[in-house]
Amino acid sequence: MPDCPVTVILPCLDEAASLPGVLAALPAGYTALVVDNNSTDGTAEVARRHGAEVVAESRPGYGSAVHAGVVAATTPIVAVLDADGSLDPGVLPALVDDVERGTDMAIGRRRPVPGLRWPWHARLGTAAVCWRLRTRYGLQVHDIAPMRVARRDALLSLGVTDRRSGYPLELLVRAAQAGWSVTERDVAYGPRTGGTSKVSGSVKGSAIAALDFWRVIS
Repeated sequence: MPDCPVTVILPCLDEAASLPGVLAALPAGYTALVVDNNSTDGTAEVARRHGAEVVAESRPGYGSAVHAGVVAATTPIVAVLDADGSLDPGVLPALVDDVERGTDMAIGRRRPVPGLRWPWHARLGTAAVCWRLRTRYGLQVHDIAPMRVARRDALLSLGVTDRRSGYPLELLVRAAQAGWSVTERDVAYGPRTGGTSKVSGSVKGSAIAALDFWRVIS
């Protein structure tokens, strides 16, 4: 059980197949909050059946779902985690510990498991924007925070406005501008356990994300 209660926000668009495994792998004592972003595969029902709280967010977009989850959360610390089964929730306690010890935000850096096919366009886009974060904003990160932990009220105070795929990048930019301390820990990155990626699963999805990213960081 963490010293400080933690809510894990899981933004979801059609993640019914992967969600049970993700929820089962969450650390004991953490509250799961699924944000259903217009799913058509019964994601909300699956989430409730496995003990998660559910919030509906009709405005499409990753940022819309994450923001709705942060607003709905009532615990001092919130974590955000992809619900596709690609990331190991077992890393969350270490990130929470970093925040409890005083860092403003702790994030996961994806490290692909052996044999993972990580599309070149997704890797290239991530490398480019992280280079920009390091050189322009002085934020020493190497990934765009697919897993992250921060204090809820502080997170809301940053005023992140992007409601699409640019949300995590704007979050990092605003954190750097606010002088936040940010720690980064490796997290195993494996294949999805169900469904199709809305970003890296296609060149089109990656291109849309890249445009969102560049709008934020240029």
